[in-house]
Amino acid sequence: QEKTKQVGFEWENKEQVWDKVQEEMAEMQEVLDKEESAERREEEFGDVLFSLINYARFQGIDPETALERVNQKFKKRFEYIEASADRPLEDMSLAEMDALWNEAKAK
Repeated sequence: QEKTKQVGFEWENKEQVWDKVQEEMAEMQEVLDKEESAERREEEFGDVLFSLINYARFQGIDPETALERVNQKFKKRFEYIEASADRPLEDMSLAEMDALWNEAKAK
């Protein structure tokens, strides 16, 4: 992305980049709705990720750090569910686990 930026092949502002994210999301949804091949779905998913990474850059966000942090947050919340459950998770409904998730989220 740095090379493309150097030659001027770059969006002018974050709004343009966000528009591209939305465009790529719409394309992915279309591919998913049509139940196209796994290769095609993967391609569109990659386009969405690439456009989100570009948007993060425009916002001054390090996408790798953001992903690491959300993984840690997910792990911590899931561990809360495991510790707070009054029975094995396999015996709980999704709604029950989601309620515990929301408790963890509130902490």
